[in-house]
Amino acid sequence: MQSVQRAAKESDGAQVLPPIHLLLGAEKVLSLFISKWAVRVVYSLGRSPKRHGEIRRELRPISQKVLTSTLRDLEAAGLVQHEVIGIKAPYVSRYSLTTMGRSFVQPLKVLCEWAQAHEEELDAAYSRTVADRQSAESRRQ
Repeated sequence: MQSVQRAAKESDGAQVLPPIHLLLGAEKVLSLFISKWAVRVVYSLGRSPKRHGEIRRELRPISQKVLTSTLRDLEAAGLVQHEVIGIKAPYVSRYSLTTMGRSFVQPLKVLCEWAQAHEEELDAAYSRTVADRQSAESRRQ
């Protein structure tokens, strides 16, 4: 972490980015969050541990299959833990963030704040891109 911070120090007013090999960990994390549901699940569990059904109700219209897959991916990455409570049926299962998952809530909050601050710019850029693609397609036809 210190090497990333050292590499990102400002020099002559321009920010110097860390060497690319230091970004591999970030790529792993960001690949998890390609799915809009992963961000929402972490956000939900960041407020409190929940049972599967509670997460699903909060994140409607997520499907059972997508939620289960997302939870498994986050669990495999070490961000979410699944706890089965009880030794007799019916078992109660609860999901919560691990220590590492909880440490991701603050960077996620900063990312969400950045996205909100740039929402109009992002929407405009997306609209231009869609319009450009449609225009190019219509010229090809």
